[in-house]
Formats: sequence, structure tokens, C-alpha cells
Amino acid sequence: MAASSLHLLLLLSATIFLVIPTESKLSLNHYEKSCPRFHEIVCQIITAKQTASPTTAAAVLRVFFHDCMVGGCDGSILITSNAFNKAERDADINLSLPGDAFDLVTRAKIALELECPGVVSCTDILTISTRNLIKMAGGPFYQVLLGRKDGLVSLASRVAGNLAFPNMTVTEVIEHFKLKGFGVREMVALVGAHTIGFSHCSEFSKRIFNFSKKSATDPTINPIYAKGLQKLCMNYSNDPTIAAFNDVMTPGKFDNMYYKNLQRGLGLLATDQAMAEDPRTQPFVDLYAANETAFFDDFARAMEKVSIYKIKTGRQGEVRHRCDQFN
Repeated sequence: MAASSLHLLLLLSATIFLVIPTESKLSLNHYEKSCPRFHEIVCQIITAKQTASPTTAAAVLRVFFHDCMVGGCDGSILITSNAFNKAERDADINLSLPGDAFDLVTRAKIALELECPGVVSCTDILTISTRNLIKMAGGPFYQVLLGRKDGLVSLASRVAGNLAFPNMTVTEVIEHFKLKGFGVREMVALVGAHTIGFSHCSEFSKRIFNFSKKSATDPTINPIYAKGLQKLCMNYSNDPTIAAFNDVMTPGKFDNMYYKNLQRGLGLLATDQAMAEDPRTQPFVDLYAANETAFFDDFARAMEKVSIYKIKTGRQGEVRHRCDQFN
């Protein structure tokens, strides 16, 4: 190759390199030009789904958390396993994730692919749907930046140690959130997501059956409530799908009743109930029980922070054609 031709090629290569866009940045109006009906379409899908299946809000919120806490908010929880890879969705703790959440994302993705193919990420669909459904259930509105890419990795082996378990001590949960950059106040606010949704009997059975040699039930649980749970979960070992609402008073409404329940011994999960007694968390439990506005404000800010946790942008990810498969 002649020296002049080589020089020209190097100049062209440098020019091409310089014009390749750097890592994308999130924005509120990311799809304003590329998919103008994005918000309208998502709203239509989630309204229809939530109306038909009122537990959808809690289902999507739970899947959102399980996605973000393992490697960041990148839609990795949506991937299904195949012969070559066991995905996050098939980790033991994720086997009970509600199908309504995955169904919602699939419906929204199909509708958006017909409108603006290859533009909207599955991760953005999950994130905006979570916010909208929380609002529909009576919770706070908060801003959701858009422009995330879908992750390129989903491994069941990465789940362990990244999600909090219902039988953890308060100290363990505090440390768990601290490692991810969340303080105690943020942690207590985020756990308030349990104001909607349900938990399977296996997640709290130790509190109501043969708790100790001295007591059949956890002494921190309201005795009448414990008896009701015992009756409900009597055959849970034969039917693992049996579940109880996290908030026994207003299970379908996003409000501060969850914290009031903790003060009365009506917390379903051991770790949640312990927060009402631990000196590090009790002040925030009491604050949110007395002041729903304070809870909503803190929850909204914490959710904004969660929604950008270790996101993938630019070349770090892709926009999947299907949410359950890598391209």
C-alpha cells in the first residue's frame, strides 16, 4: 500500500473513531423522537393488566428489585434459561417470582416493537412500569430517567448474596443494603414496598410453627394474627403456592399501613417485624407509621436511586428484540 493511501486510511479511521458516540446518558425524554408513543403504549398495557389482575403492581415491583439488586438494573431477570445457561430467573430465590410481571413486560415489548422496532429496552419497560404501577396502587410518583440498555449476562450463580432473605437479622439486612450504597433510612423506606404483595408460607413458617421449645409461635407476632396464619398455612408443605398478604389490613393499597402493622405485631416476615424493635430502624418505622408523606417522599427518592443502580448504557448492553432472550 502506498504511503499516501495508508495515511488517508489512518485519517479516515481516526475520524470514524471520533464520531462514534460515547456512552449514552439517561434522560426523561429519551424516547421523545425515537418512539413518541412510548408512555402512551406502556400506560395502556399496564392499565389493562392491573385491572384484570390487581396483584400485578406488587409482582412487577418485586421483579424490579430482584433485577436491580443482582448486577444492576439491566433486565437480566427477564432472561429464560436454555441448555447452555441457567439464568437468574431460575435461582432458587427467584422461582417464586410472579408470572404476571413477566407477562406485563412481554406484552409491552410486543406492542412497542410493533410501534418502534429495536428502540425501547426491556429494562426501561420494567423500570417505568414499576413506577406507574406504584402510582396506580396509590403510591408516590417519582421521576424515571430512560435510556438503559439490556444486560448481556444472566447467571443464576450471581444471585446468591445479592438478595436479602426474610429470615436475616436486621444487622445483616443493613449491611446488605450498605454494600449497595443505601443507608438505614433508605433501607427502611424501600422495605415499605411490602405494603403491597404477598409472601409464601415457607418464607415465614418458622414464626408460626414450632418456633422454640418455649413457644410454638414467635412471641413478637400478634397471637390472633399467628392463629390465622397457622390456619392458612396448615398444608403449605403439600401446596407451596399458599401465601399470605404482606399487609393484612390494606393489601392492595400502597400506603403506610405496613409500618402501623409492624407496631402492632402484624408484620408477616421476621426481619420486617424486627425493624420495629431495633434501635437503628425503629425511629424510621415510627416516623413512617405516623407520617405517610414522609414515607412517600423517602420511598420515591430511594426508588430513583435504585432505578439507576449499575445500569448499562452505550456499548455495555443492547436493546433486545425479545425480553427473554439475548439478541
